[in-house]
Amino acid sequence: MGLTSAHWGVYEFAVKNGKITEMKPFSEDPDPSPIGPSIVDLLDDPMRITAPAVRESWLNDGPGSAPEKRGSDPFIRVGWDEAEKLVASELDRVRRTHGNQAIYAGSYGWASAGRFHHAQSQVHRFLNCLGGYTKSKNTYSYAAAEVIIPHVLGGNLMEILTRQTSWQSVCGNTGLMVAFGGLPAFNAQISNGGTGAHIQRTGVREAAAKGTRFVNLSPRRSDVKHDIDEDWIQLRPNTDVAVMLAMCHTLLAEGLHDQAFLDRYTTGFDRFSAYLRGASDGTPKTAHWAASISGMAAEDILTLTRQMAAERTMLTVSWSLTRQQFGEQPFWAVVALAAMIGDMGKPGGGVGFGYTITNYLGNNVFKMPYAPLPQGQNAVSDFIPVARVSDMLLGPGQPFDYDGQQYLYPDIDLVYWAGGNPFHHHQDLARMRLAWQKPSTVIVNEWCWNAVARHADIVLPCTTTLERTDIGMTPRDPYVISMDKAVEPAGEARDDYEIFAAIARRLGVEEAFTEGRNADEWQRWIWDQSRAAAAEIDVEMPDYEAFRQAGHYKSPALDDDRIFLSEFFADPVGAPLATPSGRIELFSQTVADFGYDDCPGHPSWMEPIEWMGAAEKRYPLHMLSNQPRTKLHSQMDNGAHSRSIKIDGHEPIEINPEDAAARGLKDGDIVRVFNDRGSCLCGAVITDHVMPGVVVVSTGSWYDPIDRAARDSMCKHGNPNLLSPDIGTSKLGQGPAAHSCLAEIELYDGPAVTITAFDPPEIKSRPA
Repeated sequence: MGLTSAHWGVYEFAVKNGKITEMKPFSEDPDPSPIGPSIVDLLDDPMRITAPAVRESWLNDGPGSAPEKRGSDPFIRVGWDEAEKLVASELDRVRRTHGNQAIYAGSYGWASAGRFHHAQSQVHRFLNCLGGYTKSKNTYSYAAAEVIIPHVLGGNLMEILTRQTSWQSVCGNTGLMVAFGGLPAFNAQISNGGTGAHIQRTGVREAAAKGTRFVNLSPRRSDVKHDIDEDWIQLRPNTDVAVMLAMCHTLLAEGLHDQAFLDRYTTGFDRFSAYLRGASDGTPKTAHWAASISGMAAEDILTLTRQMAAERTMLTVSWSLTRQQFGEQPFWAVVALAAMIGDMGKPGGGVGFGYTITNYLGNNVFKMPYAPLPQGQNAVSDFIPVARVSDMLLGPGQPFDYDGQQYLYPDIDLVYWAGGNPFHHHQDLARMRLAWQKPSTVIVNEWCWNAVARHADIVLPCTTTLERTDIGMTPRDPYVISMDKAVEPAGEARDDYEIFAAIARRLGVEEAFTEGRNADEWQRWIWDQSRAAAAEIDVEMPDYEAFRQAGHYKSPALDDDRIFLSEFFADPVGAPLATPSGRIELFSQTVADFGYDDCPGHPSWMEPIEWMGAAEKRYPLHMLSNQPRTKLHSQMDNGAHSRSIKIDGHEPIEINPEDAAARGLKDGDIVRVFNDRGSCLCGAVITDHVMPGVVVVSTGSWYDPIDRAARDSMCKHGNPNLLSPDIGTSKLGQGPAAHSCLAEIELYDGPAVTITAFDPPEIKSRPA
């Protein structure tokens, strides 16, 4: 059987007469994801893009024509020769007229898990050959943490995540794991770059079997669901920091903090402890103070804190807690709490950032020096924080703050997106649709007619992972997969590499882009470079032919269980952190000197604009938009697995029985979810697994407005990002703040609707 790799796992497949007849999980995966097989039915689905297409108004009247029709205009089918000419001509026009900074190609998304056919790597390499582009920084997943953690612990957050304490260290050593935001099992299906073996549920279950007690501090019980006993303590959304600060205050007031640890490994505790006592604002951060904010009983805060001080404790904080207003604070506060407990550096103790949020966290993997596809140098210095894309398009030349500096938004005339869907992951989609009208041209490489393809001017059809060979390779996972081509490309679809090579040829940079190699030769180059780098650390990888014949390679296991920052805790002088003090910074003079009113120099509680405790609120329910369990973001929303949980075609919304009764709702009702920013239709799921006052809608439903020509039309499918606010977490991180969102729901009594998200747009043939 052949093998393929995806961000949700590795699968084996069989082919007969040019069709995939079977797809099953990789034999070495103990807990495979059910997402994968859905792709088989989508290879020749009506939503496949099988030929280049150009938006009718743009093709007839030129760049910038009728941008308000993006999303509703018909498309004209064109040949590859014409499509290549149009793209090359537009890129050349924009470069010559406005400069390369007028091209935005952050192109955020999770397309292929393959090392070579990685869409973002391909588009960035291509545009760098042309002189560069305006890029994006950070991620939608945890942007706020990416910016604050280097000030607190030093280094790069992505690197830190690969080095956090392993599940092997947790098992048998951790007495208590306290999970702020939970340990969502469905998130553990996913791992950026692919995974050969899912380990997260095994890690949780084995730890529980060896005596670890799990406490879930979250608005949602299902945020820990691994078939274990766990304690659920309900917290109002956006209030975790208040509870963390109260726990810190309790440790301080009762003399339970580890002063020797703080003296040796941290700096700034004097400033932070003064804040805890209320010296700076007159408000001691007591358990009773936090109880009034969070809804967690003061006695529960006190009891849990004392237990944390008495047992070997691992704190973990969900990435979702960064996606709120002031999202920098939970990660800083949890580090402060762990430092005061003093278990950092000990087996099974300290802090982790997002256990079970993705499969590689806590994976005891030997880090291999695998080679990426070189992307070259970007000659353009302009950038934006990734979640500020609408601000950029709507406000060219306007200033923005970011990590202590002020910058100007560039004036963008062309957007190029490959391998992602911003109409899934961005907030306030009505505002984004307005912003999307500003560029003269939007070019998209896509394999299906999702929302970003519908809102493009030029659409180039690309292949899926099953229609090409590749190498599934990431240093975050021990398995390297020889990804086999299963079937021929649909219609006229091409690999991204082939698409860009052809356009590069027309622009005179083909040699710079391809370096004389075809796709197979590049994959061999990546393997050979990786093999040579591995040899330098005394790891022997097989030669390329042997790897392809074997189907997969597994890197060596670590001899010791990983402990986060173990070198620093063993020798803080000889192995200091990359912070100004060389220590954990509980107070950062650097951050304080930025002078931001929304990110002070130490962990702090600040009241969000939208939360359950707001003095003035127009909407009574706090809406959370979590990651989906039946797909990766919006990928394969049109697949059978994703559709299987929809209610009359609508995305489910979880609502507590009290809130449902107050609105006369019953299970399965179609409800309208709304606030001032927008609205969507969902199917009601009444459950006591979500606390009163909170509703939960998973992201990922393809944007499907009732009126595609109206910017603020209701989404009949259930995309919650119609309602979420498009604001930055703070001036420091400028991350997304989707979880600071109030809404209301009501029984939908309007005209019957038909879901059209999975119907392709009108596509016309070129007039003779």
